[in-house]
Amino acid sequence: MNHPKLKLTYWDLPGGRGEPARLAMTIGGIQFEDHRISFASWPEIRSSAPFHACPFLEVDGYTIAQSNAIVRYVGKLAELYPEDPWQAALCDEALDAVEDMWVKLGATMGLKDEALKTAREALVENAYKHYLTVLAKRLADAGGEYFADKRLTIADLQVMVMCRALSSGTLDHISKGLVQEVAPSLHDHMKRVLNTPAISDYYSRLMAAK
Repeated sequence: MNHPKLKLTYWDLPGGRGEPARLAMTIGGIQFEDHRISFASWPEIRSSAPFHACPFLEVDGYTIAQSNAIVRYVGKLAELYPEDPWQAALCDEALDAVEDMWVKLGATMGLKDEALKTAREALVENAYKHYLTVLAKRLADAGGEYFADKRLTIADLQVMVMCRALSSGTLDHISKGLVQEVAPSLHDHMKRVLNTPAISDYYSRLMAAK
């Protein structure tokens, strides 16, 4: 299949909202320009983004934005998005739940010291534990291995990237053991998805390039 010319612009990070799209294209063997930018360069690039936010994707020169729109589009190209409407809805639910989690996390960015500690502790207790518990239930309802279609989809990539961030130990006042303690099945799911050969190779290459 001939794919369009793709250029994904996102932060030079091994995670975040743009990472599932990177992974989907990598798994699908879809050629794309992985344009990784620094935070310092953002003021110059911002005007290129339709909604002045990252990620954004150029498709044969036309630019689209919104991370879930992007990952659905490339997920379809990579055959990682269900064709069945119900399975697609299950996939979408997981995508949008994780987007909620990113938005809630983003609201704590920029806070410092005690204000950050208070906000992050409230985030964990009032939202994240609930979201993780419900996502674990959805995973169990779908058979316990994948979130939709009984196979790897972009929903699995999305949830894995979030769980990986929460388990990284790099988010102040969020215990890296949170996922394993609250939703051990999601922790197992994260490890299983990370062990997918194309994903494992992807992160190995990133580490080697450092």
